[in-house]
Amino acid sequence: MPRPVRIRAVEPMENFKVRLEFTDNTSREIDLESYLHGPIFEPIRTNAQVFRSVQVDARMGTIRWKNGADIDPDVLYKGISPAWMEEDESRENRAD
Repeated sequence: MPRPVRIRAVEPMENFKVRLEFTDNTSREIDLESYLHGPIFEPIRTNAQVFRSVQVDARMGTIRWKNGADIDPDVLYKGISPAWMEEDESRENRAD
């Protein structure tokens, strides 16, 4: 069974964008703004220096910050919508 693709390197860029290098030798720029939702991401959203402190968690193969916030590497690799967005859409559909 093939190993899942994980993040090998991260480079913070302007605003909430990062350049990610994956273990399958692909790379892409991703805007993380929509992923930075919830209380754990508050200091990351409000302080550019904290955002820029992002690093690769080699054990988990994803990106993380010192406060424990991280983002699922499969979500980043596959471009999946953040879970909170899907929950909001589900609530909206039930309200209709």
